[in-house]
Amino acid sequence: MDSISILLLVGLIGIAAQLVDGSLGMGYGVTSATLLASVGYSPAVASATIHVAKIGTGVASGASHWRFGNVHWRAVAMLAVPGAIGAFAGAFALSYIAAEVTRPWVSLVLASLGVLVIVRTVLRRSPAIRVYLPRWRTLGPLGLVGGFVDSVGGGGWGPVTTSSLMAANRMAPNQVIGTVSTAEIVVAVSASAGFLLALGSQGIAWAAMAALLLGGLVAAPFAAWAVSRLDHRVLGGLVGGMILFYNAEGVLSLIGLGSEAVLVARVLVALGTGVLTVAAWRGRDAMPDEPADPAETIGSAEAGLKPATA
Repeated sequence: MDSISILLLVGLIGIAAQLVDGSLGMGYGVTSATLLASVGYSPAVASATIHVAKIGTGVASGASHWRFGNVHWRAVAMLAVPGAIGAFAGAFALSYIAAEVTRPWVSLVLASLGVLVIVRTVLRRSPAIRVYLPRWRTLGPLGLVGGFVDSVGGGGWGPVTTSSLMAANRMAPNQVIGTVSTAEIVVAVSASAGFLLALGSQGIAWAAMAALLLGGLVAAPFAAWAVSRLDHRVLGGLVGGMILFYNAEGVLSLIGLGSEAVLVARVLVALGTGVLTVAAWRGRDAMPDEPADPAETIGSAEAGLKPATA
């Protein structure tokens, strides 16, 4: 395959990755890293290239989510600052820590969160979304871990932060996704600075980065629009399924199962997710949210926020 064909393919990868990430709040790094590796880029070059591209796609995605009312700005700040610190540290740690050692255990935790997201949003009546007062003591550590995992693992900001916030059920799913996507701008800048210092500019495939960026810019507005329109049970089912799909390999590696078992598991997860989300969509009017406890609605709502709509 010649270089022009590869760059066109990378552009399509950028579109696909941004549609996944902008719609579900996770998956840009994992999706694009997997696909870039399949066309011949080394893991280190792919990770550094993706993080630079994330700066531009993050701006486009954040602006689009803001336009559709999906962003909680105070939560963005509390995630982004520690996330940037963790991402910068992770970019340097990548040279000294074998990601293969920690990734299976991180996958196990994330898969557990994915199951919790599905249970809380799809399989039972979930409480109405409470008015949310973000706190440093919860969002600070979450952002720090998410940023570190994102740099070390070549992706992970969305799976760590989105899954945790979705499981907490303190913001509507569309607001979780918009907030995480917007905070990722700062995380991507910090991670890119760390990679540039650790690897130098030669560690980035600039042509591939431009193709990824262009594809992401095309897809970002469509993904943000889709998030603002999806019912929160459907969105929760898709997010939970995505978490389980991406973490199947890491979880199964802990018990010594190989690629064939991973393929079977991912097919089952995809089929199960499809069944659950279709059922959630059909039953969205028959299963109303429980009323929120007035004691849990202390505080003022963020201006411009709205719950997900069908």
